[in-house]
Amino acid sequence: MNGSQISLSPRRAAVPVRGVTAVTPAEADVQLYRVPDAMRMLRMSRSVIYEQLRSGRLRSVHQGRTRLIPAAAIAEYVALLESEAAR
Repeated sequence: MNGSQISLSPRRAAVPVRGVTAVTPAEADVQLYRVPDAMRMLRMSRSVIYEQLRSGRLRSVHQGRTRLIPAAAIAEYVALLESEAAR
């Protein structure tokens, strides 16, 4: 690309570092995540997230018809995966 061309490709807001996605300041205050947010954070498919929710390995709450996953539940789930990997 020469100096007169402009790249129209979108920039990625979060760059994975050793399997962890960088969190923007606005996201740092979030306490409840929707399933698509958890999918991105955990790098798992929708079906795997729902499987983990059904099995009780990942906790969630409901607000009306919306299933929300607490930030603490995501942290606990990651700790569970790490402890299982250490065995």
